[in-house]
Amino acid sequence: MLIEQLLKSNLECQMKEIEKHLHSSFDKINNFIDQVFNLDQQTSIISSHGSELSLPKVNEFNLVGQSNFQSNMVQELMLLVNQKIKSQPQMEQDLKFKTPSQYNLKPFSYQIIQDNSIKQQNFCGAFAFNKDCSIIAVGCGNEILIYEFEQGKFKQTQVLVQHQNSIFTLNFMKKSNQLISGDCDNAILIWSISNKNQWVCLQTVQGHDSQINCLVVHKNEDLFISGSNDKTIKFWVKENEWKCSQTITYHQNSVYSLSLNEKQNQVISCGGDKFILITQYSEQTRNWVIIQQIDIDYFGIRLHFINNNTFTFQSQQGSMMQVYEMDSEYRIFTKTKEIILNQGDDSNILFPQLYVKSKQLLINKNNKYVNFIRMTEYGEFKLEQSIQFAKNGIYGSLSDDGDYLITWDYSSYEIQIRKYQEE
Repeated sequence: MLIEQLLKSNLECQMKEIEKHLHSSFDKINNFIDQVFNLDQQTSIISSHGSELSLPKVNEFNLVGQSNFQSNMVQELMLLVNQKIKSQPQMEQDLKFKTPSQYNLKPFSYQIIQDNSIKQQNFCGAFAFNKDCSIIAVGCGNEILIYEFEQGKFKQTQVLVQHQNSIFTLNFMKKSNQLISGDCDNAILIWSISNKNQWVCLQTVQGHDSQINCLVVHKNEDLFISGSNDKTIKFWVKENEWKCSQTITYHQNSVYSLSLNEKQNQVISCGGDKFILITQYSEQTRNWVIIQQIDIDYFGIRLHFINNNTFTFQSQQGSMMQVYEMDSEYRIFTKTKEIILNQGDDSNILFPQLYVKSKQLLINKNNKYVNFIRMTEYGEFKLEQSIQFAKNGIYGSLSDDGDYLITWDYSSYEIQIRKYQEE
């Protein structure tokens, strides 16, 4: 009996060793098939289509009758090959989609459009382009200036005067063509254009106890998220009217910047409390839940998602912009890069970071510079242009396609427009 047990134990050990070698061999086969179909690092989308080799477990086999073992493995190999063949058209389509934005990018610069600047002595701290770049909204003191915009030319059409204090945020909705504005007196206003082509206020949203510093709109336009000096992040949902559905109170100081990822299920935030929060929407609880806190050395003033797995961050001190990427094993964000920008600190919280995917282009204001940083096909960040102003009091925004940059600064006291030009 003892001898039989020893033999059985020895046999089990040998079978486990065989299984390990089998898996190693199948991994090599899998990699070889990848090479046959030219699945290099830049086109490795097969895994996202659920294509992988399913090796039968050795301990599932009858040790006496193994006649089906070889045919089982051949079937698995054929299944894998067929899956990869079927995936080829999709990969080619994805490559065609990526080619213009990732591989054919040309050198560029933003050049000011001469004789088209507007003198404006009042503080202009918020800007927004509508979806087709035909309208620009400018927060000028407590007024919203509405301009028609065509081929770089301004034409003022309306002044909106319902705000009682300086306007800090402006966001056009792309589907409904509505406008959301937030001020430093804790009010958020929802605007819509009437049949007479005039903008009218539909609703005043109250909920924050202090100034509105940042606001982002969900692409479905049934949700927007706001951050305030009252240390809270509020989630507003559209029913008959907009109402607050949830408040995050984890921040210990003012909230200065917000960004939604591409999937629209994560929001990152930073402020005066020296950490970055990652908050995620839970399908189970239908609430937003904090999933990670990243401690930082200085308070943060700007951040933005590049995609679902990468975001950039600018603190108020130093000349570095930080890049955070998702760790594939632990599913948390960690700092992976620091991009050298310009010398000087920056305590100016307005002028949010923006990313134009079609141009692979990030805009990041730091001190008295407006920086344009391009993300390459290899995931690196390259500083392409820095526009230097006389002072660090600069405010602005980009059009959705990145073709136009609009700014106002405390030196020129001008609303200036610059156009993207390839060299």
